[in-house]
Amino acid sequence: MNAAIIVCSTLTNHVKAAQKKMNTNYPIIELDNSKHSRPEKFWQLAFLAMDQLSEEIDTVLLGLGVCGGASVGWTFPRRTIMPKVDDCITLLMHTDEKIHYNLKEVGHFYLTENRDLMSIEQMEQDLVLKYGERRAKRVMKVWFDAYKSVDIVDTGVYDCYSKEYVERAKRESAIINVPYQYVPGSNIILEKLVSGKWDDQFLIIEKGGVMTEEDFGMTIPGLEIAQMRHETLHFRLFMSLHTTY
Repeated sequence: MNAAIIVCSTLTNHVKAAQKKMNTNYPIIELDNSKHSRPEKFWQLAFLAMDQLSEEIDTVLLGLGVCGGASVGWTFPRRTIMPKVDDCITLLMHTDEKIHYNLKEVGHFYLTENRDLMSIEQMEQDLVLKYGERRAKRVMKVWFDAYKSVDIVDTGVYDCYSKEYVERAKRESAIINVPYQYVPGSNIILEKLVSGKWDDQFLIIEKGGVMTEEDFGMTIPGLEIAQMRHETLHFRLFMSLHTTY
């Protein structure tokens, strides 16, 4: 198998750790995670990266989730393997061999290694600049009133117990007046992805194949809702105020 890995840059270090553990050395192509808030644009980048791979690459390993479902209906130019997960948070929260499309809990805000990508602190700062402090606080209260916890996903790949990281988590949770806690995670999905252990947790699309909503157990309305969540900057990826698909 001549493979290459296309990964959301949020997960790059986790992919590198997986390759080191599983003794693989596939080339890695990063997708800019700042584009993630627009699923169609993000997936356009993914397909462009596939098209630009050298001819000898016959298999693409996707280190990302369905992320809004914008890839449904597209024809894949190469054999492609990807996890059956809604986003990278669920991917990192897997600790067993079962299929879990979505592991996030309602009312929980999740932090991982790349906490700066979507931080409560940054949201508040952006709102203050745009609306002023008083209005920003009102908006934040509306957004986070139903939240119960800030959850740090401990995958074992990064140091989420460092003084710097803990202080940041404390600030994040204090802003919305909730406790912070650690939740178990792992790198098992990416380790299986790079090592070829593709079981029911993975979707295998042959060259010329088309992804469907049924591949992820989602309906068309469910995919449309998922995409809208990703398209709204402050309610995508790390947030979990949503229903189960």
